[in-house]
Amino acid sequence: MALTEQAVLAALQTVVDPNTGKDFVSTRQLKALRLDGGKVSFEVELGYPARSQVALLQSALAAAARTLPEVTQVDVQVNSHIVAHQVQRGVALLPGVKNIVAVASGKGGVGKSTTAVNLALALAAEGASVGLLDADIYGPSQPTMLGISGRPETLDGKSMEPMQGHGIKVNSIGFLVDPGDAMIWRGPMATQALEQLLRQTNWGELDYLIVDLPPGTGDIQLTLSQRVPLTGAVIVTTPQDVALIDARKGLKMFEKVSVPILGLVENMAVYCCPNCGHTAHIFGADGGKRMAETHGVHYLGALPLSLAIREQADAGAPTVVSQPDSEEAGLYRAIARQVAVQVAQRAKDFSSKFPSISISKST
Repeated sequence: MALTEQAVLAALQTVVDPNTGKDFVSTRQLKALRLDGGKVSFEVELGYPARSQVALLQSALAAAARTLPEVTQVDVQVNSHIVAHQVQRGVALLPGVKNIVAVASGKGGVGKSTTAVNLALALAAEGASVGLLDADIYGPSQPTMLGISGRPETLDGKSMEPMQGHGIKVNSIGFLVDPGDAMIWRGPMATQALEQLLRQTNWGELDYLIVDLPPGTGDIQLTLSQRVPLTGAVIVTTPQDVALIDARKGLKMFEKVSVPILGLVENMAVYCCPNCGHTAHIFGADGGKRMAETHGVHYLGALPLSLAIREQADAGAPTVVSQPDSEEAGLYRAIARQVAVQVAQRAKDFSSKFPSISISKST
């Protein structure tokens, strides 16, 4: 019996993407299917980075194809193709930067910056080109967390070259002021400084720019959410009721400025004693998960209250790069993939496809 394309597609449709819960056939991610006698070749195109899962996906797809007795050879390639997605109307895009993701919290002290830097590093580890903008003007922490010092260079006297740390591009007000200086700026000055950091940095070509926003939902945060071209936002909270109250304010803020919520990260969800293994929910249990369900927001995952995560960030080598094979690093990578999956499911940006129209007076 001759091998048919319909039979191969039916077999491949049994393989489900572990990150989306959908098969690759019905979502049209399977491309370039070719049959040559008993030889089968095809490609699967992911809309998000997943370097650590490519081998497993290829094996699963090849095994599915080989369930057909007529198949003698399978050649499968799994690639990632990350594209730009829509942002708020009327906000100027950033040249070369496909997607900007804000990491925000309703209040300080919930581990937002630690989460932001590990998410950025996890996306890079999965194969994406990533930048990180430390938007916390009053309390920049990313230079310390990434172990970077010095000042950005300028090649043209007008723009800055981003700093480099653990494979990602970084900029922060912390590179431009002395560490001991207090930023005594009113809101408009802080907002203008951040816009300059964003738009006067030569980010180059990036799949994702992660923006570590200041904590809170005041005038600065609201103004930035209106001016920065955001693909979406990630809310970081702890399970504690007090933190959840402020996290809800963050959700409402982004809703008002038409920025999609990509999901919620529940940080410090559980503490595991390194000596006896006893676990305790110090800040409450599943508060973030319940909040996500109540507001119809994607629950990205939970992270533990861990001494190692804090020590590694303070030492300038966050968990994802200092202990890439640890359970905590695996959690960050899983959350990062979910963030990227949520971005991939947003409407694409086609503005670059439109021709520019210029009007001139006839003479």
